[in-house]
Amino acid sequence: MTIIRVIDFETTGMEPPAEVCEVGMCDVDIDAKKVAHAQTWLCSVKEMPPEVRAVHHITMEDCAEWDAFDPGAMFKTPVDAVAAHNAEFEGRFFTSPVPMICTYKVALRVWPNAPSHSNGALRYWLEDQGLVTLDKTSAQPAHRAGPDAYVTAHILLALFDTGMTGREMVAITKQPRLLPTCPIGKFKGKPWSEVDAGFLGWMLRQPTMEEDLKWNARREIDSRGTGE
Repeated sequence: MTIIRVIDFETTGMEPPAEVCEVGMCDVDIDAKKVAHAQTWLCSVKEMPPEVRAVHHITMEDCAEWDAFDPGAMFKTPVDAVAAHNAEFEGRFFTSPVPMICTYKVALRVWPNAPSHSNGALRYWLEDQGLVTLDKTSAQPAHRAGPDAYVTAHILLALFDTGMTGREMVAITKQPRLLPTCPIGKFKGKPWSEVDAGFLGWMLRQPTMEEDLKWNARREIDSRGTGE
């Protein structure tokens, strides 16, 4: 039996010292292709800025009677791996004792032509193709940790159904995002093969350019065998 624990956090900001205010957790039995019921709980926090309340609608009053976030609470039973959609985000708030899988990075590789690779968009795109079937009540509301973990769990199973192995997914998670199209500038939305070499070189020279974008630019340059 291979159990992967899908997690999702709602937080008071994008990175520490922001805090986790809600944890969602949903186990997936990969061999049986079974998704368990999601578990979720709130965590006490020091503050809750209005801009984050506007996303998840969790208030200080909601969190008042709960304990502070304890990563150990997610591992009271053993699992083989942890998965999250955009695992880099969750990884800012704890150190996983087991390998991590980023369903976002893997989906970019497996389904490069999906209309979007967000959690919700992938859910509906896969549903339209009959590749996943979700309980609508369990999948709502969006932007809450339990429902989002439940949705990600089904995306994870769909990824395994393509023949991807857990070992391959862990390896992809450790690499930069492989973006199917250029996301910036005058070539935004264009396949990398259609981006001018001069623009790719410009990307590499920008000191503030996101490293994942530089990696994609370098990958395209190398594929052409022309150097920078």
